[in-house]
Amino acid sequence: MKLVGENIKKFRLERNLSQEALANLSGIDWSTISRLERGVVNTSISVLFALAEALKISPSLLLV
Repeated sequence: MKLVGENIKKFRLERNLSQEALANLSGIDWSTISRLERGVVNTSISVLFALAEALKISPSLLLV
């Protein structure tokens, strides 16, 4: 899941969003986003979809 976290961070930074801003847009707690970006936790499909929607990307882009 480290690749997913790296992709979340990459797309977040490309959009000049803080973890808190992405949390507000996605409805996912910022601490969860932080742990995902660091590869500390795994995630669910629903969280991936919420983050992808907030980042305005296809969820599949978080997986490659």
